[in-house]
Amino acid sequence: MSDKTPKTRRAGACLRQTVLMARTLFGRWDRSPQVWMAFSLGFVACFLLSDKVTAFAQAHGTALQVLEPFIWTFGDANSVLLVSLCLLLLFADLPDLDNEVPLFLVRTSRRCWMAGQILYLVLATLLFVLFILVSTVALVGTQSYPGDLWSETAAILGYSNIGQEIAVPAFVKVLELTFPYRCTAHIFGLMLGYSLTLAALIFLFNLLRSRLGMLAGAVFSGFGMLLTPQVLTDWFHLPEERSSWAVLLSGWLSPLNHATYSMHSFGYDRLPRMWQSYALFGGVSLALFLLAFWRVRRYAFHFTGTER
Repeated sequence: MSDKTPKTRRAGACLRQTVLMARTLFGRWDRSPQVWMAFSLGFVACFLLSDKVTAFAQAHGTALQVLEPFIWTFGDANSVLLVSLCLLLLFADLPDLDNEVPLFLVRTSRRCWMAGQILYLVLATLLFVLFILVSTVALVGTQSYPGDLWSETAAILGYSNIGQEIAVPAFVKVLELTFPYRCTAHIFGLMLGYSLTLAALIFLFNLLRSRLGMLAGAVFSGFGMLLTPQVLTDWFHLPEERSSWAVLLSGWLSPLNHATYSMHSFGYDRLPRMWQSYALFGGVSLALFLLAFWRVRRYAFHFTGTER
C-alpha cells in the first residue's frame, strides 16, 4: 500500500506534467524558423560586437584572456540591449496555443499548464544567454589563454583612451577590483536577470492580449535606452559639476543600467550594488509570473483551427 497522500500524488503528477509541457516546447525548436533566426542573430551580434576587441589584439600582437571579449562586449548597455532584443523573436508566440493544447488542458490543470510554459521560458532564456557566452568565447580564436588574470590587451584598453576611441568599455575600476572569471559570472547573471525580466514581460502581456507582448518588450527596452546620463542631464538642465547626479539617477532608474556591470557600486559610490540588481530582476520576474498565473485563471481559450 502506498504511503503517499492524495495531495502528494497530485503534486508529483503536476510536476511531471510541467516537465512534459516544457519538453514538448523544446521539441519544436528544430522546426521553428523564429528560434533558428533568434540564435543566428545572437551569434551575428556576438561576432560584430566582439570583433573590435579581437581585431585590436591581433593588430597589436597581444594576447587576450579567453573571457575578455565577452566582458568588454557585454559590459556595455547597448550590447546587452541589442542581444536581448532577440528574445522578442524567441518568445513572440508564448504562451503556446497550438493544436495539442486542448489535450493538455483536459489532462491537467491550468496551473500545471502555466507552470510548464514558465519553466520553458526560464530554461530557454538561460540557454540563450549561455549560447551568447559560448559564442563569444568561441570567436576569440587561438590568441587567448584561460588564466584568471587580465591580459596586456585589457591593460592597454583600460589605462589609455584607446578603449574609448574604438568604443570598447574597458573600465579601470573593473581591472583593479575584480578578476575575469568573477567578472564574467556577474555579467552573465545580470544579463540573465535582465533577459528573464524582459521574457516574463512579453509572456504576461501576450496573455493580456495577443501580440501585445512584442510592444511591451519594445517599450521596456526603449525605456532603458532613453534613461542615459546624457539624456537626464539634458532633461533636468544639470550643470557640468552635477553630472554625477545624472549618472546616479540613470544607474538606479534604468533597468538596462542595472544589467550593466560597470554601472554598479564597487564600494566608493552610491550606484546599485550587485545584489540589489539581482534582487530587482528576481523580484520583478517573480511578480510578473504570479500575475500570469492570476491571469490564466480567467483566460478564455479559443481553438478554431490555426486561429487564437
